[in-house]
Amino acid sequence: MRRLLSWLGVLTLLAVVAAGVSLAMLLKRGVSARAEPWAVEAWTARRLRHLAIPGPERDRSNPVSTTDESVAQGCAHFADHCAVCHGNDGAGDTAFGRGLYPPPPDMREASTQELSDGELFWIIRNGIRFTGMPAFGSAPAEEDEETWQLVQFIRRLPRLTPEELQQMKAFNPVSPEEIEERMRIERFLAGEDVTIEQGTPGHEH
Repeated sequence: MRRLLSWLGVLTLLAVVAAGVSLAMLLKRGVSARAEPWAVEAWTARRLRHLAIPGPERDRSNPVSTTDESVAQGCAHFADHCAVCHGNDGAGDTAFGRGLYPPPPDMREASTQELSDGELFWIIRNGIRFTGMPAFGSAPAEEDEETWQLVQFIRRLPRLTPEELQQMKAFNPVSPEEIEERMRIERFLAGEDVTIEQGTPGHEH
């Protein structure tokens, strides 16, 4: 009981500190999403996130065997669902990513790679409140193989090769503008009298 009360006290203290820091920053910097989080804010947010993930969830190990096929499945899923904010390389340097507060982390770095498989799974599945990270996964957690494959691919991010990054582009979502331009090119190549626009804006990854 004492241990529980101690943890509750620590959590309450961290929450109060986070609230105070956030309020001070809000009064000083406004609500713009362009601002960079302060180091103390980032540290406090990471610590609160860690404490908010139930211990049994943090301790879960990946039940999906790591194979070339499972990592490839995770890669395709990441490129289709996650790269719009995180980028194919996981660096978070995308149009959407730069506009979020807090910005997506560079998933190749220790702040992500040192998380347990269970923590990564929980974050992907449940999302994080007050950030741009949504909750993914609709199957029961015990059957959520796709999310565990994503965890495997995230472990791969620091070692991605240029060839793998190039292959991921085939799985990235295509904007309506890109679809229209591709159809226009196909009609042009088929001999139809169409105009090919130069510099058509595409979807940034």
